[in-house]
Amino acid sequence: MTSDFDENTESEDAQSFAELFESYTGDHKDLRVGDRISGKIIAVGADAVFIDAGSKIDGVVEKAELLEKDGEFTYKVGDVIDLYVIAADDAEIRLSRSISGVGSAHLLQEAHESKIPVEGKVLELIKGGFKVDIMKVPAFCPVSQMDLRYVDNPEDYVGQTFNFLISRFEKGGKNLVVSRRDLLQREQAAAREEFLKTLEVGSIIEGRVVKIMPFGVFVELEGGVEGMVHISELSWSRTVSVDQAVEKDQIIKVKVINMDANNKTPGKTRIALSMKQVGGDPWDEVASTFTAGDKVSGTVTRCADFGAFVEIAPGIEGLVHISEMSYAKRVLRAEDVVSPGDAVVVTVKTIDTLARRISLSLKDAEGDPWNDIDKKYVVGKPANGILEKKEPFGMFITLEPGVTGLLPKSKLEAAPDPSAVDRLKPGDALMVVIQEIHPRERKITLGLPESGDQKAWQDYSAERAPAMVVGSMGDLGDKLRAALKTKTPNKDG
Repeated sequence: MTSDFDENTESEDAQSFAELFESYTGDHKDLRVGDRISGKIIAVGADAVFIDAGSKIDGVVEKAELLEKDGEFTYKVGDVIDLYVIAADDAEIRLSRSISGVGSAHLLQEAHESKIPVEGKVLELIKGGFKVDIMKVPAFCPVSQMDLRYVDNPEDYVGQTFNFLISRFEKGGKNLVVSRRDLLQREQAAAREEFLKTLEVGSIIEGRVVKIMPFGVFVELEGGVEGMVHISELSWSRTVSVDQAVEKDQIIKVKVINMDANNKTPGKTRIALSMKQVGGDPWDEVASTFTAGDKVSGTVTRCADFGAFVEIAPGIEGLVHISEMSYAKRVLRAEDVVSPGDAVVVTVKTIDTLARRISLSLKDAEGDPWNDIDKKYVVGKPANGILEKKEPFGMFITLEPGVTGLLPKSKLEAAPDPSAVDRLKPGDALMVVIQEIHPRERKITLGLPESGDQKAWQDYSAERAPAMVVGSMGDLGDKLRAALKTKTPNKDG
């Protein structure tokens, strides 16, 4: 009589045997020779590395295949590596980075049919391409199939060992044509697919500049994925040309600002990148960086009819209105004072962060010559000046750049020799006397020295007028003349 305990035991034994049988027979029907897998290292032996191939039977790859060029083994348990299935049966799954060593025609044909990479050494340059040793069998690689990009220096490839795909297998393996380009494209496509899974708008990554165009630059990201930085996204500053912003092969940091499908090339994604947005908008820091009254250095970026734009920080431009360019003279064109590229010092007048506008002043940075004017000039005291222009009601006399006084007609008529004064021309120097000063109105009334002042007016006549006129005024005279050179004489003068 069989007890319930015996029946349960037999049932458990039968189940255990079925599981054990399944584990030994293996379940790798989905793994075929030529398949590429990503497997995790589960053990490292003296000569072999065991890989979780995703089946009941673990895969194994020779340790020597995974050594670096210097012979060092850098992998550890838990690392994931990509390998190819080169053999699979009920006993084992053999994996490899590629097929190498001495092989038979059958093995080469299997590599061709299953598209398994084979290792080959480039022996020499021949007409149209390279002679390659594939497992002791000579093969031909067209020059166009050696790399993804145009091969500029084919001799650089000679002597090197690469992995190839057999693209043509004829005459029992005696006629082999291989391609490294096809393999690189396949690997690139797989890497691209994986990379695009992790890429999203807002991602900040590094890339290499591969092509520079007038409208922007193309940047190679991971997995052969390329994106474009439009010229408007290179810098917050106004970019004159792309060449000034980046160099070819330069490693730059970029931000993904848009990703969409490429209608011209189905299956590909267009990626818009930005260099300037990596560091954020500089206008976000303007309020904490600048305040009204600050005197700062900047560079003139462009001139307009109404003034000049000055960049005071990367991406931060302010306007110097034409009325804020000079105290010394009336400015009609910004180009008469500054030019694009000029380094200038300006004073910040107002800041409007919402409108993204900053008003600047050149003349305030230089200083108002009317400040403390009553301390520089004293009523009743003489001063040197230069005739700026004549008017029916009198003469305008420049005392220093930005400070002009009026010599009324009534004072001219009182001169010892009015005709001599009348012969003076704009640019001529003469001595005057300060009679009135009105700082708020920015006005100064002038007179002429009295006739008894022999030092200033001796022999005041038509013949000696040049001797009376102060011909040398030192640095002041030089500055006054320089300031007046750009002025056009008045028609009535």
